[in-house]
Amino acid sequence: MVNLLNKKRQRTGNILTTFAIATFSLHLLVILLFIFQGLQIRQLSLRKPPNFVEMIDGKPVGAIDDLERSPEAIQQFVTKTMTSMFNWSGTLPPTSIEEVTKPQPDPGILVKTPVAGSKKVTTSSWVASFAISEDFRKGFLSAIAQMTPPEVFATYPNQAMSAQLVIKRVYPPKKIAPGKWRVGMVADLIQKKRIDNRSKITPFNKDLLVRAVDYYPYPQNDNSTDLQKAIYSNRADKLEIYEIRNLCLLDEYSNLTEEQLKQCTNRNKSGNFIR
Repeated sequence: MVNLLNKKRQRTGNILTTFAIATFSLHLLVILLFIFQGLQIRQLSLRKPPNFVEMIDGKPVGAIDDLERSPEAIQQFVTKTMTSMFNWSGTLPPTSIEEVTKPQPDPGILVKTPVAGSKKVTTSSWVASFAISEDFRKGFLSAIAQMTPPEVFATYPNQAMSAQLVIKRVYPPKKIAPGKWRVGMVADLIQKKRIDNRSKITPFNKDLLVRAVDYYPYPQNDNSTDLQKAIYSNRADKLEIYEIRNLCLLDEYSNLTEEQLKQCTNRNKSGNFIR
């Protein structure tokens, strides 16, 4: 009888032990699954979103590699940025139908310059400058401020002046490194006196170095000002200009070697926009 009771106790103990081990194993498996799932979610949160910046007529054409951009997208970015930078109308870009018929005067934005203290740049130039790399932007804006005539901000018609960048050609981008391109631009900066339409034409032939940049989250529409939206529109292409040099026109642009470009840049160096 005693042996029978001992056997029953051993059997019950074995069942309880097996149940405890199985329960512990199941809990351990659940914990491991939670850890694995957490790691997967973290990887998803850190993953860069697909790059949809290949803009043709303002529409994305599909996801691409983080460092790749189409030649058309790069040329369009350069044209848009430089046109916005050097079109000085003396008025703010319209944000409503009323402002189209009655444009608001541009008060300008003060920028520090190394020579003349603080000078004004147009609001459109300041907004467009966010398409330029941060380390280059400050010096570039200073150079723009020194170029911008005070008459651009004049309220009297007999003093007012406007300017426009007329782009004649934008060369196809030449890849110089992964995610980096050199783009040549041939243009004229035309400044006009409004009272008599007298013009001053300055050749503006530049070599622009462009690179792909990382993702920038879209601002909340409800909480964003028109100025913030305009600034974001310059970053939405996921490109930025990080250097501007004088363009060498002594030979066929695409056939020049890096050494020839350096020699040409040294011969034509004017100090403007050269890092």
